[in-house]
Amino acid sequence: MTIPAEIPSYRQVVALPRECGPVLVPSAYEDENGHMNIRHYFDLEAQAIAEVFDRMGITDDYRATNGQGFFTAEHHIRYYAEVHVGDRVSVHARIVARSDKVVHAMAFLVDDTTERLASTLEVTATHVDLTSRRVVPFADDVAGAVDLEVARTDVTWPAPVCGAMGIRARARA
Repeated sequence: MTIPAEIPSYRQVVALPRECGPVLVPSAYEDENGHMNIRHYFDLEAQAIAEVFDRMGITDDYRATNGQGFFTAEHHIRYYAEVHVGDRVSVHARIVARSDKVVHAMAFLVDDTTERLASTLEVTATHVDLTSRRVVPFADDVAGAVDLEVARTDVTWPAPVCGAMGIRARARA
């Protein structure tokens, strides 16, 4: 997996579905360095990815009815620009890739005030049986919903992935 040399522009990111925001950054989000604390980047970006999973049908009802859900296996957050109190931020998301058991997704937190990409959260999530706590393949309807989301967020620019995570092929013995 290669890491793209450039990050997407503000205009490229805002063409993706907005999953969260706009949020006016309150003073309670400020840290001792005078910008938004890391936990709020993470919370907003994780909320956006949760919205995508809800849209794909991975809801409380799905978990209760099917006894399956997703566990986050890995995540990686990157910061590109500071966000300050009083700025308006939004979060957009896309599915980067999928296998029959894993989804690789990204959330993009943009500062709508400065029109800059501020942060990305990259996540791999595994589909699990909630009783056995083991990874299991998607049912056809879930796979179809993931594929629809991949198509919905298909863009011409490469995702600025970290390169250390993603969909991995299992080695065959």
